[in-house]
Amino acid sequence: MNKGKTSKKSVFSRINAWLHLWLGIFSGIILIFVALTGTLIVYGDEIIEWSAGKARYAEQVKPERLPMETLIANMNKAYPQAKLSEVTVYKNPERTVRFRTFARGKGLGFAYADPYTGKVLKYDRTANFFYIMAHLHASFLWHGTGEWIVDIATIIFLIEIISGIILWWPRKWNQHTRDASFKIKWKARFKRVNYDLHNVLGFYASILALILTVTGLIIAFHPLAATTAKIFGGDIETKWQKDMPKSDTTRSALAINTVFEQEFSRHPQQKAGQIWLYNLDSAGFYMVTTASKLGLKSAEHAQLSFINKYTGADLRLPPKSLKGEYIENTVWQLHMGTWMGPVGKLFTFICGLICTSLPITGFLIWWHRGKKKKKKQHPLKKTEVLVPA
Repeated sequence: MNKGKTSKKSVFSRINAWLHLWLGIFSGIILIFVALTGTLIVYGDEIIEWSAGKARYAEQVKPERLPMETLIANMNKAYPQAKLSEVTVYKNPERTVRFRTFARGKGLGFAYADPYTGKVLKYDRTANFFYIMAHLHASFLWHGTGEWIVDIATIIFLIEIISGIILWWPRKWNQHTRDASFKIKWKARFKRVNYDLHNVLGFYASILALILTVTGLIIAFHPLAATTAKIFGGDIETKWQKDMPKSDTTRSALAINTVFEQEFSRHPQQKAGQIWLYNLDSAGFYMVTTASKLGLKSAEHAQLSFINKYTGADLRLPPKSLKGEYIENTVWQLHMGTWMGPVGKLFTFICGLICTSLPITGFLIWWHRGKKKKKKQHPLKKTEVLVPA
């Protein structure tokens, strides 16, 4: 026997292959579910915009806008069961004002109000679908236990990606291994095509899949998020809020419209601004985010401002705390696919589809190999004769 032709795999290679196989088999169903629900969320912002339809635009642009406080009062009157959590204003004068709401029994929604008449044009609950998908993605809607199941499956997927790259890496680089590693043989038999879909597409998606997996773990584990922020010179703890001004009912608050005008003048390149309303009655400051695009969980090219509610003066956060806010937004951008506009979303969506398919194609590879081994181990037929050597 020629020993050169039967080079045995190292112990590391065998352990790596074993882990890749059985961890994938063990967690496959969960990984498919988590990847699929995550993929469905990617274009959530665009679908919510599309669903709003004509309500995104005012009926007629007028010289003066109504005070934001009037719009908020109108919203509370029209939908008393819905709690307002934020308001978004667009620089484009034709756009309506958008309120994020949450109502018991109805979930997350967006209401669109004409800034010139105060009329509520639409209350749209499309966002609640993505709210449910996000919680299915993070916890199966099972607080506590479900979160741990998803987190453990995510750690397994991280191991799967790394072990998969090791398995994919050719021992020798030549024309044959390059073709096998980077190309799908579409004209081959199903088993070969399925293998290539797992091997080749898995490699192409690996870098972005690593980013999505690692950012998912950072979001899930607060200590990991805090450590990540610390490494990059930030701090995500919210102790700074204790030092911010508190609400003072004896003083008149600065008009919210004035705050938005000030921020758009300060950041003329930004297209939208957002103020949190959930603590409007208790806080003595406005937290304002301006961005080129505001999404459900992240903002593109975000600029944060903290403004005294009564004087209009800028409030300075500790530098590490401010940087921590930007780091947290960056993590969400990477996880939601908003890191490079439409291109980033497209890549994230495709990567999500590939990640959803990998447990399926991997299972089929294992299944076909099992059937092949059974065929090889069939007993001798009666007509066959054993001839001694």
